[in-house]
Amino acid sequence: MPAITIIGAQWGDEGKGKAADLVGDRVDYVVRFQGGNNAGHTVVIGEEKYAVHSLPVGVLSPNVVPVIANGVVIDPEVLFEEIRGLQARGVTCENLLVSANAHLIMPYHRALDKVTERFLGKARIGTTGRGIGPTYADKISRVGVRVQDMFDAKILRKKLELALNDKNQILTKVFNRRGLELERILDQYLAYGEELRPYVADTSLVLNRALDEDKVVYLEGSQATLLDVDHGTYPFVTSSNPTAGGAAVGAGIGPTRISKVIGVVKAYTTRVGAGPFPTELLDESGDWLREQGHEYGVTTGRNRRCGWFDAVIARYATRVNGITDFFLTKLDVLSGLERVPVCVAYEVDGVRHDEFPVTQTDFHHATPIYEYLDGWNEDMSGVRSFEDLPKNAQRYVRALEEMSGAPISAIGTGPGRDQTLELRSLV
Repeated sequence: MPAITIIGAQWGDEGKGKAADLVGDRVDYVVRFQGGNNAGHTVVIGEEKYAVHSLPVGVLSPNVVPVIANGVVIDPEVLFEEIRGLQARGVTCENLLVSANAHLIMPYHRALDKVTERFLGKARIGTTGRGIGPTYADKISRVGVRVQDMFDAKILRKKLELALNDKNQILTKVFNRRGLELERILDQYLAYGEELRPYVADTSLVLNRALDEDKVVYLEGSQATLLDVDHGTYPFVTSSNPTAGGAAVGAGIGPTRISKVIGVVKAYTTRVGAGPFPTELLDESGDWLREQGHEYGVTTGRNRRCGWFDAVIARYATRVNGITDFFLTKLDVLSGLERVPVCVAYEVDGVRHDEFPVTQTDFHHATPIYEYLDGWNEDMSGVRSFEDLPKNAQRYVRALEEMSGAPISAIGTGPGRDQTLELRSLV
């Protein structure tokens, strides 16, 4: 059975948790393949609202094996806090598997992330300050600490000695901060290792065997296409590859194992953090979208920047990821508008661009070219079929589908688990 990948098709916060939860009872494994606790997924089940940051959404489905794969960076303290919080609410995490090859967020990563971002001032990238970037930097520099290192005190000590010799110099001499104590970190992470040991496995082997046995494996990313370190709005990006190509690497499976790529896209556009955003609304329309859509970060609580749907970005996401199906979320938020603008192209220095500009400079100076579709006023919270949607909402969906280059196979009409219209099976 081939694997299914879920990808954010904008700048994140599109509702990937809702999409993952929709198929949660029809898959056998849900796998986080990149990112860290710098992003969050929200799922509403009945009257209960759950927010997960390190754990895959599959942990909320009792018959699913949740997996944190090798491409993820893990803050053990945050992970254990999240596990205990779910257990207190009756959600068991006993099936969780964690890759021995996943890298660890260390105290010096968090410290450097925060002071560096403050030091950049107006040039800051807009990180969450949780140490994700510095952890990935150490991974690429081949000086990172992995989950398996917590099981060998000698190796862990040696790695910490090398790391702190460098990091403490930077913290104390460059940023005038207090250095970190080796013994304290060593004891803390050895204890973390013992607590994490029951969950640790060769997740690549587990997932490949599952696929051989015709199990359904769902690969769940955090962040989104335009935050990809290679394909996003660099340097205002994350430090990993949340695009479909990163799913195979981050999960330890071959790319030919993936047969379906689901792109999750909002009926409008949002972004958290710094960086260019062509359709951003800095007026009362942006405030209206933010309030109607409750656009505040799950992890940070920060206001999300809001704008109209950008079809150029959607086409770009389709191309970069090979998207086979779109999941359109938050269609209900647009109810009450007389007209709904959609960005169909950009103008840069008097030249029309129907596709994503080649350079960051052009993208930064891009002005949206809008088409206007008729709006609707009806409440769609109780709608359970596409045919029951307001006619203009149906036309809006079909227009976005044509502009984006892939079929819209599911539509979110509210935050609840049952407020999703599945036009075509996502599994």
